[in-house]
Amino acid sequence: MAFDGSVISALVCELKARLVGGRIVKIAQPEKDELVLTVKNYDQYRLYLSASAGLPLIYLTDQAKPNPVVAPNFCMLLRKHLNSARILDITQPGLERIINIEIEHLDEMGDICRKTLAVEIMGKHSNIILIDDKQTVVDSIKHVSGFVSSVREVLPGREYFIPKTSEKFDPLNTDWDTFSTQVCEKPAAIGKAIYSAYTGISPLLANEICVRASLDPEAPAKSLSQDVGLHLYRNFERVMDLIRGQEFSPNIVCQGKEPIEFSCIPLTCYSSSPNSEEPYTIKQYESVSEMLEAYYAAKNAVSRIRQKSSDLRRIVNTAIERESKKLDLQEKQLKDTEKRDKFKVYGELITTYGYGVEPGAKSFQALNYYTNEEITIPLDPQLSAMENAKKYFDKYSKQKRTFEALTTQLAQTRDALAHLESIRTALDIAVKEEDLVQLKEELTEYGYIRRHYEKQGPGKKNKKVKITSRPFHYISSDGFHMYVGKNNYQNDELTFEFANGGDWWFHAKGIPGSHVIVKTEGKELPDRAYEEAGRLAAYYSKNRDADKVEIDYLEKKNVKKPNGAKPGFVVYYTNYSLIASPDITGLTEITEK
Repeated sequence: MAFDGSVISALVCELKARLVGGRIVKIAQPEKDELVLTVKNYDQYRLYLSASAGLPLIYLTDQAKPNPVVAPNFCMLLRKHLNSARILDITQPGLERIINIEIEHLDEMGDICRKTLAVEIMGKHSNIILIDDKQTVVDSIKHVSGFVSSVREVLPGREYFIPKTSEKFDPLNTDWDTFSTQVCEKPAAIGKAIYSAYTGISPLLANEICVRASLDPEAPAKSLSQDVGLHLYRNFERVMDLIRGQEFSPNIVCQGKEPIEFSCIPLTCYSSSPNSEEPYTIKQYESVSEMLEAYYAAKNAVSRIRQKSSDLRRIVNTAIERESKKLDLQEKQLKDTEKRDKFKVYGELITTYGYGVEPGAKSFQALNYYTNEEITIPLDPQLSAMENAKKYFDKYSKQKRTFEALTTQLAQTRDALAHLESIRTALDIAVKEEDLVQLKEELTEYGYIRRHYEKQGPGKKNKKVKITSRPFHYISSDGFHMYVGKNNYQNDELTFEFANGGDWWFHAKGIPGSHVIVKTEGKELPDRAYEEAGRLAAYYSKNRDADKVEIDYLEKKNVKKPNGAKPGFVVYYTNYSLIASPDITGLTEITEK
């Protein structure tokens, strides 16, 4: 992500248009480093400000947050100074990551006073500072003493200034001579040279400038000729012209469903897709606030689901590793039983020709009447011929029993592995916390997680797990409804309870994945509906990162579930096949309410 000077410039432009002239009617501090200002200016707006070290933010939102019963000290101070205050202007010094909200209010004597609320978006140094008209700090959401920072103290009564931690230049007011000296002559990569020389430019924006100039951001800047350097500078100026002219285009770059970057400048560096990975998609937004809220909501959802599923993943991965080791051992033991029939033949031949075996013989030759070949049979010289025959029959019987037991055990181990792989694939598909509830319940039902029973009173039963997760719901280009199971329980429910016999069933061939049901409503499916359902089955499978996936499809009435089979496991004997790309870009998902 790049909450840089260009994004803040776009945000200032948006806030100016909506908030300047409005009055602050409510001030809240839901968290120790967060503020929410409610501003009335024809319409009512809610301005969210965060000085969190991990996620500093500022944007307009419709979402309300619960407030503490007792307001923190900084919130009380702001209410004293800024309640009913009018917003005069919202500015950004240069391309710094700072937003100054200039405010006019009446003091205790009824005189007009001016103050500035400075919002500094600077990573771990982020802060929200109230400043008077003499540039003196009134107070801040974070106090920074001289013990914490030797560059600048942020304490009541101290002078406010923007710290100059490095000699960076204003990119909006530069020229070719400065650019040539500060970028083209630096012993660093081109991208790094740009964002190191100019304030407010992130590595993402620096790379974008290089890509627009058809240059590798990692190439050394000192290797640029004067003509190439001038070409780079012109592309740099074109990007700055977009910012000066407020020609912003808020957008989020996603890979699959996961957002990876946001910007207010069109990003050509993400115009092509990487090999063997999900393609990039770029979604445009009407406002910067809408973009930021959507990005962080989606980003938080992705990180939260990964965090919540980490324990389940560890359980599944441990079980897969254990079952894989068991499978290797069983296959090795099964291989050792391959000689069992030879021991049976040895016993039979000794029984048939044993009268000719001399006492103490270590071997003897006999005609194998099964193959008409002469074979040599090893003997134990301390045993008689019949005792040697019994020894071989015992070996044969033991290995036969081992073979029969291992054959059953191998089938069970392979089933368990396939079941666990399907759960691991379902964990990759999960997008909400409620999607994990059924997966946890399935792992509990099959003994991978121990069920904890709550102590209930007499006559009371244990509470049943509440399931709120629902299958994915898409609609095809031709208006057919398509449903995708998120886990094995949903796969069974879709296939054997929800679907009718004439509906079509899709699944990735031979690998774990979702059941996809296309409701026909008695109509004939067009070719495009088959192709789109195949893409869904490919995307929601173990091979979603492959270029192409083979898909089996058939009418639901031909899909059967064997008795005692694990959830999601089915069999079918007549099917069609198609090759699909695991790319669901352009397919319309319907969000269930």
